[in-house]
Amino acid sequence: MDYEILKLTTDERIAIVTISRPQALNALNSRFFQEMDAMVRQVSAMKEIRVMVITGEGKAFVAGADIAEMVDMAPEQGIAFSKTGQSTFRSLEKMEIPVIAAINGFALGGGLELAMGCDFRIASSKAKFGQPEVNLGMIPGYAGTQRLPRLVGMADALFILLSGEMIGAEEALRIGLVQKVTEPEQLMEETLRIAKVIASKGPQAVKKTKYVARTGYGMDFDEGSRLESEYFGTQFKAEGEEGMRAFLEKRKPNF
Repeated sequence: MDYEILKLTTDERIAIVTISRPQALNALNSRFFQEMDAMVRQVSAMKEIRVMVITGEGKAFVAGADIAEMVDMAPEQGIAFSKTGQSTFRSLEKMEIPVIAAINGFALGGGLELAMGCDFRIASSKAKFGQPEVNLGMIPGYAGTQRLPRLVGMADALFILLSGEMIGAEEALRIGLVQKVTEPEQLMEETLRIAKVIASKGPQAVKKTKYVARTGYGMDFDEGSRLESEYFGTQFKAEGEEGMRAFLEKRKPNF
């Protein structure tokens, strides 16, 4: 696919996807969802890639969905547009490799929903977060009402969802919406440092850990624990043997 909105670069074993529609503050439209679906497939097929990073160009990560595209939609079109976004963001969760959001500026509405579809989030100290849909007489459409309570708890989620107010990076860190805050000029450097740390680990161990954690989260505790045991066992004659022998021999493992 020829990309108009997304840019793909690589740094060692890291894929960096940049949303490049700065004149519209990277607002999400139908074309974006088509491209992100294609990008997920492309990066998933790149066997050397172990981590994907998503960020935005300019002063926004993503400032929301494209209101100009949505304003004349009929209800049926709105349902379809919502399901499209939900499917795309769910595909990020289902990627085998970890996906990190590097949030450089505004992450509002669909932008915050995109960030929440990633596995975790690193933010610039100047980043702003919010679900302002109620200000427009709307509700989130890309699973924001589902992911936000799961990430930060119901009360903090409802405060954000119902007030439509923005919060800053430090408040987002306090409630667990983001995992780390950096100075703006250090955002990508620190995000790539973390990505490279993850990429240095056993690739199958990383993939299986993500799968078991995400799958088990929706299970009964005992069911999730059984799933963990099964995947734990599969690693013994895979990467685990190399990793444990390297530990005993006081050398770096060859993953």
